[in-house]
Amino acid sequence: MTRERIRTLDLFAGAGGFSAGLHSASNRFATVRAVELDGAAAASYRANFGDVVYTGGIEDWLDEEDVPRVELVVGGPPCQGFSPLGKQSEDDHRNFLWEKYAETVKRAKPTYFLLENVPAFLKSPQFEVFSRALLEGGTLVDYEIEAFVLNSADYGAAQIRKRVVIIGRRRGLPAVGAPAATHANENVPLSVAWTDVPVELTRTDLPEYVVRHGEKTLPGPFRSDELHLARTYSVTSLLRFAAIPEGGSRFDLPDELKSPCWRKHKRGSGDVMGRLNFTKPSVTIRTEFFKPEKGRYLHPTAHRAITHFEAARIQGFPDDYQFVGSKAAIAKQIGNAVPIPLGAALGRHLLAAFDLSREQDAANAALSSASS
Repeated sequence: MTRERIRTLDLFAGAGGFSAGLHSASNRFATVRAVELDGAAAASYRANFGDVVYTGGIEDWLDEEDVPRVELVVGGPPCQGFSPLGKQSEDDHRNFLWEKYAETVKRAKPTYFLLENVPAFLKSPQFEVFSRALLEGGTLVDYEIEAFVLNSADYGAAQIRKRVVIIGRRRGLPAVGAPAATHANENVPLSVAWTDVPVELTRTDLPEYVVRHGEKTLPGPFRSDELHLARTYSVTSLLRFAAIPEGGSRFDLPDELKSPCWRKHKRGSGDVMGRLNFTKPSVTIRTEFFKPEKGRYLHPTAHRAITHFEAARIQGFPDDYQFVGSKAAIAKQIGNAVPIPLGAALGRHLLAAFDLSREQDAANAALSSASS
């Protein structure tokens, strides 16, 4: 039996991590429209998936275009307002972009939707409002939801990255449940994710490519494996790196190499200036993974931070994935992405739900026809 394609709408799409995961699960997922505010990220999405991306805010898109009817809506509204690392302002306008997501679901009328965010979203006032939107008179009254906190490492990503995933379904459909963990007892270590990745770096600059996106000219597109670039460090930084063992951190530094604030504060995050371990998954890849002072982002053995290419491998991006923008812009795209293995696991899980719902629809239609 020929399986129908699943028309998909990708909101807050970034460089396309969610779409890439779905498409790797099955070619039945067909993204018909994506929406992304950041111009460089939108250009990356376009380089990989074609001219289906709207560059601009979701609120502008809702005003300017008709929302297409689709079977699936996916997206991760910006999480900085919820993140423990952010300012956690309840008034942060990014906290309320989920409302635009909900409005899109209402107009697109999908069978299912996926919403990804940080776990703190489940305890936020906005989630309470989101839940009320499912009640009579609410924006999402036609839907029911299930919420799960999933760790990307349990699904084959080489990093510990916990996210809340909300699966919405049209009322009357059976509960979907969480996808079964495939790697819960056997996480993928960095040594596997970085197979064939050279430790030594020979280049410092991006190739001199440029691409037009709208009215702008941007650097790129660059293959992921063209992003394996060295950085220049101070003598003090190099001495610090050399003093930190695999799996260690700033706590392993002698006093003469500690900054004044580290000498005063002997507690706190052990990930600052931390070195990764080849035998374990990475910590969560964030948008400034190229700065060792931001977390555990030192290479396991080399005296440097991990490269953009190594971070992209951790996130599951294929080596020929295309990125557009400056080094900082691309780092943001990589750090904000839904890990490809997690997106793929969700895609495979939903395929079974879609097929079951269609079989039920066909059976009900046959019974109705027979009774008439």
